[in-house]
Amino acid sequence: MPDTGLARQSTLYRAGTLGRRPVVPTDFAELERRAKRVSSAEAWAYVAGGAGEGRTVRRNREAFDRWAIEPRMAAGAVDRDLSVDLLGTRLPSPVLLAPVGAAALMGRDSDVAIATGAAATGTPYVFSNQGCHPMEASAAAMGDTPRWFQLYWSKDERLVDSLIARAERVGAGALVVTLDTTVLGWRPQDLNLGSLPFAKGLGIAQYTSDPVFREIAAERAKQPRERPRVTLGAIRALIAMSRNHPGPFWANLRSPAPRASVETFLDIYSNPGLNWEHLATLPERTGLPFVLKGILHPDDARRAFEIGAAAVVVSNHGGRQVDNAVASLDALVRIRAALGPEPTLLFDSGIRTGADVFTALALGADAVLLGRPHLYGFALAGAHGVAEVIRNVLAELDLTMALTGARTIADITRDRLRPVETPAPERDRA
Repeated sequence: MPDTGLARQSTLYRAGTLGRRPVVPTDFAELERRAKRVSSAEAWAYVAGGAGEGRTVRRNREAFDRWAIEPRMAAGAVDRDLSVDLLGTRLPSPVLLAPVGAAALMGRDSDVAIATGAAATGTPYVFSNQGCHPMEASAAAMGDTPRWFQLYWSKDERLVDSLIARAERVGAGALVVTLDTTVLGWRPQDLNLGSLPFAKGLGIAQYTSDPVFREIAAERAKQPRERPRVTLGAIRALIAMSRNHPGPFWANLRSPAPRASVETFLDIYSNPGLNWEHLATLPERTGLPFVLKGILHPDDARRAFEIGAAAVVVSNHGGRQVDNAVASLDALVRIRAALGPEPTLLFDSGIRTGADVFTALALGADAVLLGRPHLYGFALAGAHGVAEVIRNVLAELDLTMALTGARTIADITRDRLRPVETPAPERDRA
């Protein structure tokens, strides 16, 4: 069970009496500010940036502001139970860590450190398909803590099957297929820097550790290729590829393998032609429950469950794929209303605090995925920073439940919220 909010408060206040302040801020705004200070321009553009003009990123947050929590008094909610049943597993809280690719931009040991921080709090972690460590290393760091695996559907079907088989072997509790990144969205922050981490071999460790991918890349390395023009930028890129590729740096520097791996990855990592026929093959390919991530329309949610999905993640990829898209929270409300209470709906895109978790649960989510905040905690304090962010979010959720009279997660229902009335523009007021 996670620490109660009161215990978390006590820990921080007692440390404060001894002159110690938390390394990881307890409010999101300061957490974000400090993480930005310790991040490179390339790292911040990739992790914090959004698609286009950033309207979807802003809209995700504005959607939360349209709902207000309505506390109820004298409920006597002395003890709270944050645990939930999710896909047949009892979890200590309704929070999972979302997959975020190329996390090594924010610090060393990325995926393994994040896994360690998640395990310290008993929080499931969805391993990124674009991770900087093989899933086997992350799984080893988690011990018995549940882990899931995110899958990007490759152009090569053998590679799809190989990644699924590895996820099964590392004890993944579910396969999370991301649907909204069949191509990269228009991301000006990255484009203005000319920065794509994968082009330097960062974030492709699930591939370079895969036997099928290595076979494909080895065939490519044998093919004659045009030698790139020697520039300072090209030399730096080759050095980065060699450092990020498995094996000794100097051997990699002399080998065609790092460049061939990057070129192969860029060619096949995601399939723009992904369709429902592909997805319908999942029950034949794996015994794992599968979850479809990136759902924003009720019809897509219905179709997901029709082909056997155990759950869907209502998500717009944190605003990183389509500018001016619908807010994920608005989509959650609409999908829950259309599908009713039974289907399992997960939610991400915009969760920053425990109060946000409460709001998403009240609007129909069965659990939420926490994305950018845990990366910011990692940037500040590694595995410890990840664990601290989780503890802070869960503490606020617990205290919000105490102050609204909710003893269990099932008690967090729609009637605990009220829509916030938006003032009419001046011209509409008589």
